[in-house]
Amino acid sequence: MRRAFFAFAFFPFLFASSAFAGDAEIKAGQSVIDGQLKALIANDGATAYSFAAPNVKRIFPTVDAFMNMVTNGYPPVRKPQTYSFGKVEETAPGSIVQQVLIVGPDGKDYEAVYTLQQQPDGTFQITGCSLRASNSLST
Repeated sequence: MRRAFFAFAFFPFLFASSAFAGDAEIKAGQSVIDGQLKALIANDGATAYSFAAPNVKRIFPTVDAFMNMVTNGYPPVRKPQTYSFGKVEETAPGSIVQQVLIVGPDGKDYEAVYTLQQQPDGTFQITGCSLRASNSLST
């Protein structure tokens, strides 16, 4: 299952560091996630795909492959009713883990945990996303 790839890629590192990202990095990472979520909601696959890091694009080499994966594996991310940012942590210089609290299209609560990596040009891109259903979410 492709969803498992994203989960194992970073989940062990979620709380590996107590260092926090600076405000600029946090805002940059949240802007990337927000941009991708808005593009997914608007059915703009090309824009949503543009926020994916090279490691994701190697696994899903086309916009269609990427959108198929998101649509079939991550319905709450594909069409959230609402979302808000939760905990954030810098796991290494230029690496951010960001919790996103989502109300899915089914009205249920989910937690998406995104990993982002700063690219050579200074921008952040999404390297993975882990999704789980939640009965109680907190920030």
